[in-house]
Amino acid sequence: MILRTATIDEVPQIWTILQQAIERRRLDGSEQWQNGYPNPQSIEQDLALGNAYVLVDNDEVLAYAAIIFDVEPAYEVLDTWLTNGDYVVIHRVATSDAAKGKGLATKLFEMIEDLAISKGVLSIKVDTNFDNAPMLRIMDRLGYTYCGEVYFHGSARKAFEKVLKEV
Repeated sequence: MILRTATIDEVPQIWTILQQAIERRRLDGSEQWQNGYPNPQSIEQDLALGNAYVLVDNDEVLAYAAIIFDVEPAYEVLDTWLTNGDYVVIHRVATSDAAKGKGLATKLFEMIEDLAISKGVLSIKVDTNFDNAPMLRIMDRLGYTYCGEVYFHGSARKAFEKVLKEV
């Protein structure tokens, strides 16, 4: 498996994966992603900014994430982060139904950690809905620290940070 930047040709596959994740959130009773976001325009904007990444195995796109090596304005108001320096932001994490239950999201986060370290960035910040149990389990399993609440589109979300160590 490799983590790499996505291509414009992969937008349909990415959108399918996001739609599957949106439906999983709905079936879990979550309010996350039930308001028309994310959408194909989100993917296109991620691509335009160089933030669209896919996890690929044998040329099959299995997961998607926006990986942002820049400041997230919504995060700047929170003063309980573990660090104050450069950080990587992860948004719009979604895995394919075909890979469900195979630990793919955890593997994706581990690969993002490796990518961050390779770029000399030793902090990852991420947020998720209060009712996104699968993502909350990943945050716990991988040692992310709860740092407080951030707000997107008028609603509170749990914010986490992990400080990475160079190998």
